[in-house]
Amino acid sequence: MADEAKAKGNSAFAAGNFNDAIHHFTEAINLAPTNHVLYSNRSAAYASLNKFSEALFDAQKTVELKSDWSKGYSRLGAAQMGLQNYSDAVSAYKKGLEIDPNNEPLKSGLVDAEAALAQSSKSRAGQGASLFGDAFGPEMWVRMASDPTTRGFLQQPDFVKMMQDLQKSPNNLNLYLKDQRMMQALGVLLNLKFQTRGPEDAEVPEASNGSPERKMPAATETEPVKEEKRPEKEPEPEPEPMELSEEKQRKVQAQKEKEAGNAAYKKKDFETAIQHYTKAIELNDEDISFLTNRAAVFLEMGKYEDCIKDCDKAVERGRELRSDFKMVARALTRKGTAVMKMAKCSKDYETAIETFQKALTEHRNPETLKKLNDAEKAKKEKEQQEYFDPQIADEEREKGNQCFKEQKYPDAIKHYTEAIKRNPKDPKAYSNRAACYTKLTALPEGLKDAEKCIELDPTYAKGYTRKGAVQFFMKEYEKALETYQEGLKHDPQNQELLDGVRRCVEQINKASRGDLTPEELKERQAKGMQDPEIQNILTDPVMRQVLTDIQENPKAAQEHMKNPLVMNKIQKLVSAGIVQVR
Repeated sequence: MADEAKAKGNSAFAAGNFNDAIHHFTEAINLAPTNHVLYSNRSAAYASLNKFSEALFDAQKTVELKSDWSKGYSRLGAAQMGLQNYSDAVSAYKKGLEIDPNNEPLKSGLVDAEAALAQSSKSRAGQGASLFGDAFGPEMWVRMASDPTTRGFLQQPDFVKMMQDLQKSPNNLNLYLKDQRMMQALGVLLNLKFQTRGPEDAEVPEASNGSPERKMPAATETEPVKEEKRPEKEPEPEPEPMELSEEKQRKVQAQKEKEAGNAAYKKKDFETAIQHYTKAIELNDEDISFLTNRAAVFLEMGKYEDCIKDCDKAVERGRELRSDFKMVARALTRKGTAVMKMAKCSKDYETAIETFQKALTEHRNPETLKKLNDAEKAKKEKEQQEYFDPQIADEEREKGNQCFKEQKYPDAIKHYTEAIKRNPKDPKAYSNRAACYTKLTALPEGLKDAEKCIELDPTYAKGYTRKGAVQFFMKEYEKALETYQEGLKHDPQNQELLDGVRRCVEQINKASRGDLTPEELKERQAKGMQDPEIQNILTDPVMRQVLTDIQENPKAAQEHMKNPLVMNKIQKLVSAGIVQVR
């Protein structure tokens, strides 16, 4: 099943249908969650759609499952490049080259990543060349809110907009230096005391009274005008209203409580972490991250109901405040995780599935998607367990047997299918359904059921007779012969298996003797050329030389025939009608 889904995914990828490819690879992953190749393929599909976060998640999973597979690091490097994490991309490519030093895609990827990293470093250096480049970091707002001389500026929209622009582009600082508020803010951010002019000075024309002191000639460092004006011109900062001051202080204090809670959480000191997050919530109810962080602590402590309550509050409050959709999605994902934990006892997976689906509508996160797949898988397993009833399965199988005797094959399939649902581990139901499919010439379905029968019970002879019969009808005589011979290892006296061997040998010898009609030969050759095994034999350089020697150098051909492996491959080509014996 997983191989089929993988093949569909590869075909969709090759056709450029990347969304379809992701769907098929996801289906395959659900069936084979430890197959590293599936995660690698889906990572490539996500990267083709520029969904690099999802591509990174799958690439990391690939490396986790198969750390010595070089392609996993190629996927990891590509995802990091897409996210512009050039340093991490370089590390990924280098790790891959440690495993496979001659891998050309890894070499090429490393060159690109190092070039991008160098270019990025130059860009950052250009920004950092500004004297004040580091002043506009994440701590800028806290510093200005904490200083009484700049706290009031934060209530002025034009000033806030100006500072936001400088956070993005520090080199724009020269555009705002004429603003006295900017000089005051720089003094706070850089811990410096700038000699700023009062507002009256800024408005006086330079030559309004002809006084040389007002013209401020160049290089007059000892000019006494500033010293005379200073006591008169420097006003005391006007205090802002008490409510605004307290609000800012509460938000700053709330942030400190959150950081203390994070530190306690990392130390597994959950009770202390809860105290800090609770205090942060009391100080500032406009940041839902305090609620989601406390919910995470409750989740770790196994207090799932408390976790769910905090997540519900975070979602409700987040929508009121129009918070970032990613934060709302995080709260829903955390709630779904708590519900899944509870579902291990209550077996109610529906609520968890619904919650994860809501989270994905807010933000499509690979981790949430994986949790949704796990929940759906758990629900399916639970339903199968509830439906499991061997007694009813036996009754349905008997009904199917009766329909089979009456040649009512579609009805028989319905009963056998119900029997399989009631008892998925019964090889007899698969064997009997395979016989029905064979009668209806639904050969691929019959082959799948026969293989499942053998998988469930490798010693059950019927499974081999069913599989061999399907392969015989598909005119894959070599494969049918191998199946019958494998079955005889478990039941050497089984007459059906012996008869199957005899029929296969007759057909194979018919080709060896050249007794096939032109139509039969043409059909067998066409079928043989579709067989991957035949294709591998024909593209093998050694076998190509053997075939050439058979035609041109009989003595060398005789030496080749002494090799059992070569002889076996030649026999396969003869059976497929590719090589004819005259």
